[in-house]
Amino acid sequence: MSNTGIPRSADPIIQSRLNRKPAGIYYYSRKKNRLRQLLTGMLSLFLIFGLCFWGFLYAPIQPFEMLRNLWVTSAMTTMNHQYLATYLFSEDEIQQIMDNNKATDLGNSHPSNIKVLGTGNNTGTELIDISRKGFKGYILKVNNPGRVKVATTRYLGEKGERAEDIAKENGAVAVINGGAFDDPQGNGNGGRPLGILISGGHILNKDSVSAFDIIGLSKDNVMVLGRYTLNQIKQMGIRDAVSFSPFLVVDGKPAITRGDGGWGIAPRTAIGQTRDGSILMLVVDGRQIGSLGATLKDVQDIMLEYGAYNVGNLDGGASTVLYYNGKIVNHPSSQYGERHAPSFFIVK
Repeated sequence: MSNTGIPRSADPIIQSRLNRKPAGIYYYSRKKNRLRQLLTGMLSLFLIFGLCFWGFLYAPIQPFEMLRNLWVTSAMTTMNHQYLATYLFSEDEIQQIMDNNKATDLGNSHPSNIKVLGTGNNTGTELIDISRKGFKGYILKVNNPGRVKVATTRYLGEKGERAEDIAKENGAVAVINGGAFDDPQGNGNGGRPLGILISGGHILNKDSVSAFDIIGLSKDNVMVLGRYTLNQIKQMGIRDAVSFSPFLVVDGKPAITRGDGGWGIAPRTAIGQTRDGSILMLVVDGRQIGSLGATLKDVQDIMLEYGAYNVGNLDGGASTVLYYNGKIVNHPSSQYGERHAPSFFIVK
């Protein structure tokens, strides 16, 4: 009996107070449970991360293999970030991945397969937005291939120029970057072209090699892709050309039928021609928020989608630029601003 004369079990308020555990015990219990949940969660995340990382490095499962290939090819085609691949994979593994993803060499194109239509009354251009998931880009369609030429910096061999400078100097409506060039410091001021460079029928540069990879136009306004000697180039009547590779579409056939092309994701520039002669100039932005870039296979497939019969890959990365109707249409990725280059394809 309590002092009030009421049995303890009969007083619910008093009974609940007597049964209540000290507050400190409840606090300790809750803290212990939360700590256990936190440790369990961290362990689960660690295990998941470990399994994913193991899969990324070794698993022959398609999603992991695709990610691994994309990682290696993207890293190995940069100038300053190859360590991202070499730190994780051996030289043999990297070489195997690069070999498994590269474009097939389809040989030289056959100019006779292109039948340029009459272009006297069809000289227009059309800017097409090709943006899709992962990147932003454009194709400029030029109906008259006779309007497309190669222009060069005024300071050839010393320093390059910007696309808008080239446009003003040549009275061009449109400009995209062109072929390979030497830029030892990687600061975008390289002015020395590599391979062969032809503008208006004049050979402005030729390296000391037996043959050249060319992306060019003949006097008949037909795009020519292939590897040729200097004598062959002269005999074919190539009026404008640069050196770069790979060739992504040759006589209507895609060069990349497996993998991503071996060059990873990056900004891209390419030029192609439809079977009726129209020129397609493509640029894709990359290395920035909202547009990581495209693979060579992406470029190939897009150009095929728009009717390209021959397609040559041009210098991409920080060089990628499209000037059209008085302004830069895309967003170049170079940390130094728009990159200076020695050669460009222009539309007059």
